[in-house]
Amino acid sequence: MGRLRSACVVVLLLVGALGITMTLDRSAHASTRPGRPVAGTACRAFPASNWWHADIRRLPVDRRSSVWLSHMGTGVHLHPDFGPSYGDGPNYGIPITVVSATHPKVSVRFQYAAESDPVRYPLGRDTRIEGGRASTGDRHAIVVVQGTCRLYETWLTRSTSTGWRAGSGATWSLTSNRLRPNGWTSADAAGLPILPGLLRWNEVAAGSVDHAIRFTVSATSSHHLYPARHDAGSTSSWAYPPMGARFRLKASYDASGLGSMARVVVAAMKKYGLVLADNGSDWYFGGEQNARWPDRLIADLKKIPASAFQAVDTSSLAP
Repeated sequence: MGRLRSACVVVLLLVGALGITMTLDRSAHASTRPGRPVAGTACRAFPASNWWHADIRRLPVDRRSSVWLSHMGTGVHLHPDFGPSYGDGPNYGIPITVVSATHPKVSVRFQYAAESDPVRYPLGRDTRIEGGRASTGDRHAIVVVQGTCRLYETWLTRSTSTGWRAGSGATWSLTSNRLRPNGWTSADAAGLPILPGLLRWNEVAAGSVDHAIRFTVSATSSHHLYPARHDAGSTSSWAYPPMGARFRLKASYDASGLGSMARVVVAAMKKYGLVLADNGSDWYFGGEQNARWPDRLIADLKKIPASAFQAVDTSSLAP
């Protein structure tokens, strides 16, 4: 035991002399752990090994980056599609409804039934719908079941006198990396889940976002990259970005003039990037509906130029 203690002292002295701290080791291990659970649950948005959590800082720039960006309105700035609003609000974004495992489930009639999961969905009077039930927008509904950590998502969700209707619907286990069948849509055109790509208040407020962020552009190609399963582009040209393309905020982007919460989001954009998940307004990126989003954060995020991004080659992340 005396020799062991002596050896430990020598190691610690060497570590101190070299300026190495144990913090580096803890940080390395921390990067493998999933982030904060969805508020109101113990459910994390997919395992730490999931593609949404992949660190892309060292991945190469995609060879099509420049041409894709040329068709994505890079003369604009990013637009957070959540927070205080004078339009679809007063607080807008995509709401997340949390229900118990005993919540009643209902059948839903889908416009795209062949590509929707034919199961019963836990929808009801408590289901929060994007923009409200009278909205003419996308009307996404995201429901997380406590205990089972099952995720249900629908698009164009509406409750009618004859039952629930939606454009499409999908369900996932938040504890699994299993994908939808290739060629199937979801509540997003890319066939991906929406939840893992939303900025959530509890993670931003805690100072750590550990996943990529969902965003849209107006013109996409009729192709998709892993793990996207579906596309909805109007052209077959590879000059336009495909669904599933991932874009990284350049490491050189200086966020020192932004507030602390915006710097948390910037760090995530540099480490995990943005994921092209649907057609929509150029460079609109997603967040949950939450009345606590501060005006300063939204204003800061609108200062980030689209030109500060580059597409990355994510082929190495595919199995």
